[in-house]
Amino acid sequence: MQQRRTGGSSRQTGRLLLSALVLAFAGSVVLASVAGAKTSTQNAEPIKVGLITKDVTNPFFVKMRQGATAQAKKLGATLVYAAGKNSSDNASQIAAIENMTTAGVKGILITVADAKAENAAIRKARRAGVLVIALDSPTNPTTAVDALFATNNFNAGVLIGKYARAATRGRTVTIGMLDEHAGSSVGKLRHDGFLKGFGIKNGDSQIACVGNGQGQTAPSQTAMENCLQKSPRINVVYTINEPSAKGAWNALKNAGKTKAATTIVSVDGGCAGVRNVKSGIIDATSQQYPLRMASRGVTAVVNFAKTGTKVSGYTDTGVNLIALRRRTGVPSKGVTYGLANCWG
Repeated sequence: MQQRRTGGSSRQTGRLLLSALVLAFAGSVVLASVAGAKTSTQNAEPIKVGLITKDVTNPFFVKMRQGATAQAKKLGATLVYAAGKNSSDNASQIAAIENMTTAGVKGILITVADAKAENAAIRKARRAGVLVIALDSPTNPTTAVDALFATNNFNAGVLIGKYARAATRGRTVTIGMLDEHAGSSVGKLRHDGFLKGFGIKNGDSQIACVGNGQGQTAPSQTAMENCLQKSPRINVVYTINEPSAKGAWNALKNAGKTKAATTIVSVDGGCAGVRNVKSGIIDATSQQYPLRMASRGVTAVVNFAKTGTKVSGYTDTGVNLIALRRRTGVPSKGVTYGLANCWG
């Protein structure tokens, strides 16, 4: 009788058991790695994005903050917000840049109060690896920041200048201008654009008064009252923004001026401003889109944090003239469009 050979079978069984153990171990390693990766992802701090505006009350900046907050939430980031006390508060903006850099933000979006005053603080932030994007207001030089997302404020001024010229053609014109403070880059662009569109230059004899309304209603009313004391014949008013336009109108109304006798033009396109176009208080306004600026800025910072890719140069976020009455040769959209696309 032959004996059964069992040695080969035992070795084969051993090899199968060893393979099973190796596979089980490898599987546990993979599962542990996946679990570790999930835990690491869950424990990672969200990307921080800084937003600094000129003030907290202007509807333009309120909408900008809302847009940035919504986009940050959508992308899983955290918005860190700060603002100046008013449109010329450089010190608060500089402190905010420094604080945000220390807090570890990946990028800062800023509407600079002054074209140059914040440059040194911005330079330090960029050296620390922070992406800095100017919104609405350009720096001087523009290369002080990585990129600019903004309305073409010069073109916004040109549009309302052309409108005011067309609306008053054939009439004797006396102009009052309500700017922001000296050093405001956006203020200079809109001011110069208006003059270009109207077809005159600084110092023209038709300009009776240039005042600082601070971009706010009450100071603008005071500035307009002062202008009317200098020249009661003012019948065309350029204003830096719509809160300023409202202040100018209050002064004109108190002085007995009628809507038909005065042409007021402005820039912004906020809902209150467009309603004032509808009612005839403002004749035309250049509408810009702060929510678009802010949301695109947040997206750029988050993309930089994830990929290291920086945006650069200028991105035009659009502008449209909103007017109750169309004027020949001046492209514009009606109040219905303005109200559908306004903010505030």
